[in-house]
Amino acid sequence: MTSAAAHPPTASYRLQLQPGFTLHDAERAVPYLAALGVSHVHLSPLLQAAPGSTHGYDTVDHSRISEQLGGEDALRSLAAEAHRHGLHLIADVVPNHMALPVPEQLNQPLWHVLRDGPGSRYADWFDIDWTAQPGPVGEPGRGRLILPLLGDRLGSVLGQLTVDKDVLRYHDHAFPLRPGTENLPLPALLDRQWYRLAWWRLASSELNYRRFFAINDLIAVRVEVPEVFRATHAVLLRLHGEGVLDGFRVDHPDGLADPRGYLRHLADATGGAYTVVEKILTGDERLPADWPCAGTTGYDALRRIDGVLTDHAGAERLIASYQRDVADRTSAAEAALRGRAELTGPHGELAAEVDRLLRIVRRICAAEPGLADHRLPDLRDALRGLLTGHPVYRPYVVPGEDPPPEAVEHLAGPAGADPRGADRLLRDLALGRLGRSTEKDEFCRRFAQTTSAVAAKGVEDTAFYRWNALVGLNEVGGDPGRPGLSPAAFHRWCAAQERDWPAGMTVLSTHDTKRSADARARLAVLAELPEAWAAECAAWTTAAGPCPDRATAWLLWETMVAAWPIDEERLVQVVLKSVREAKVRTSWTQPDEAFERTLTAYVRGVFGNAGLCPRIAGFGQLLAPYARSNSLAAALLHLTVPGVPDLYQGSEEPLYTLVDPDNRAPVDLGALAVRLTDSPAERGGDLAREKLHLTTTALHLRRTRELGAYRPVAADGPAAAHLLAFGRGPGVLAVATRLPYGLQRAGGWGDTVLELPEGRWTDELTQRHYEGGRLPVSWLLERLPVALLTEDR
Repeated sequence: MTSAAAHPPTASYRLQLQPGFTLHDAERAVPYLAALGVSHVHLSPLLQAAPGSTHGYDTVDHSRISEQLGGEDALRSLAAEAHRHGLHLIADVVPNHMALPVPEQLNQPLWHVLRDGPGSRYADWFDIDWTAQPGPVGEPGRGRLILPLLGDRLGSVLGQLTVDKDVLRYHDHAFPLRPGTENLPLPALLDRQWYRLAWWRLASSELNYRRFFAINDLIAVRVEVPEVFRATHAVLLRLHGEGVLDGFRVDHPDGLADPRGYLRHLADATGGAYTVVEKILTGDERLPADWPCAGTTGYDALRRIDGVLTDHAGAERLIASYQRDVADRTSAAEAALRGRAELTGPHGELAAEVDRLLRIVRRICAAEPGLADHRLPDLRDALRGLLTGHPVYRPYVVPGEDPPPEAVEHLAGPAGADPRGADRLLRDLALGRLGRSTEKDEFCRRFAQTTSAVAAKGVEDTAFYRWNALVGLNEVGGDPGRPGLSPAAFHRWCAAQERDWPAGMTVLSTHDTKRSADARARLAVLAELPEAWAAECAAWTTAAGPCPDRATAWLLWETMVAAWPIDEERLVQVVLKSVREAKVRTSWTQPDEAFERTLTAYVRGVFGNAGLCPRIAGFGQLLAPYARSNSLAAALLHLTVPGVPDLYQGSEEPLYTLVDPDNRAPVDLGALAVRLTDSPAERGGDLAREKLHLTTTALHLRRTRELGAYRPVAADGPAAAHLLAFGRGPGVLAVATRLPYGLQRAGGWGDTVLELPEGRWTDELTQRHYEGGRLPVSWLLERLPVALLTEDR
């Protein structure tokens, strides 16, 4: 934990900067954010990105703040306005990769590498395996970089390549020519470059640069090289030293060669600035204790908050109904394993990454006779098995150090396995148990980097689009095969979080969530009425006609429930993205146009069905009171559990967004500022006003009153299981309803009571006062399904 964790933010507010919402717009929003009650403004990436970028993760120039966002002057002006209102800035840092942009000269370090090859002064910047491709004519041993971006095989597009002085052009692409080759005939010219232009379909099998997951136009940066770290962080570190930036969110640390080492460099350079990491934790996995940061960006909190508000038994029945309907008994865990395995197969999106690891292993074996004579098919099968079966995003093994117990457990292997077999060899290399060498260290690091790509692409970006029983469970770091979380398990996680990472972020909605928190709050109700929902789902399918894919039908209907009312075009785009990511009937790289046309017509037909849309709207009205309860409960937990709540733009009111880019559109913060001035009387009965009031009330409480030690508080009575309550120190008590549909069916709160400590208490949300003692929950939660009690001082 950083020293800055002693003085972390009380809460932050994430703004997605883009050409439609610049640093100037952020500055105008500062008075509203201060009035809302946050302490920090959390900014998406600031450095110069590819033209028109709506997210900023495609950096092209680390030497300047993005001009399309307003540049450094605008950032300084924003910081000054924030400081005038008592706020500070957190910046998103992207250390893992840069854009491979169009035109390519926008990325000048990469431009130099393309021109000068492995001898370029920037050659150490990028994670390129020069040994994987034969070099130019006359220098075959030095290798070259493959650029698989041609629309067809090279021979079919030669006529589309032109030479313009010292630049080779292909449509909007531009590539530097190696000095002295400008006047050669085109075939000879191509043979002498440090790059090889190739058909885009060769990327999965022949790519020889590391990328962000499987995105070819995001090329990995070797930030573990001190010179590269300094160059890529100089502007942000200077702005931190000058007081413009106060903290950092680190994007995708699992892609780095040495995440802990990177965080140590960052902490040393900033004197321990507040830093959180976008680390995805799986199952009961905990963040490594020796990572010098304040904690994660909060997906682990999202999973627990959603989980405690989800009916486990009902979700299991819903899953069974889904499996019967789609005639597929595959479990969520089996779907995840299948997704991982497909990625690493000979035609998978990450086949090139597997081949790179195999090249390293073969060099290791060639250098040591004692490790020799493993058949390549055996090595490949064993490696695919390890990548497929690794249960978390990466093993935290550092070459030269003893592997942590968790990594040993995950890579232990089956009992009785051949101690000299390929599987044992790879496990030992991944654990760093076979000594040190350049190649062995590289395998150890690169294996860890690859497991994270396999997990992210195979599970989040494949299986979670295929397995649609209850799509609200399919979030980053989620485990849809184990739905729901007991209050006792929730309390244990909160206690552990307070003990280990009290300043880590907590989130409910982000720029990467597939469905926003309020959309998931609606979907959680379905787990409480699984048979009714399965029947409704079947009825809608009957009304709309046979869907071209049964699993996609569930996705469609649940998406409509989650985001209703939703317009036709928006729904079509989300469904098409989902089925392409699923890679079952169609995909981004191999689209089945006939299937996509049929599916698009089906989705559009729903809106033309005179009887169906009113029925969908009516079902949404049925869910509304329970979804309201879930939304407010999730918001209260988010704002009061241990950690630093990070609010996503617009989520202080109900937000029903879907997967990106749907969730990244600019938000009208001016309109929110107007509604923030509503009187309490104007907020009753309107979920938007209720959630905004809850949010600003809890945020201001956090700013004015330090929340103390976490302690579970139990209710007593017939509906006690539907109440989740905890104290934050002796003088603050948070109370939330869980499983509201089941609560109503059971007859409500009845005689359920909550024991208040002695003293006089005020519910900050309703301004009602209570004396200590046995308080009927039906009275406490008469107006709202949540309460935020403070002891009068």
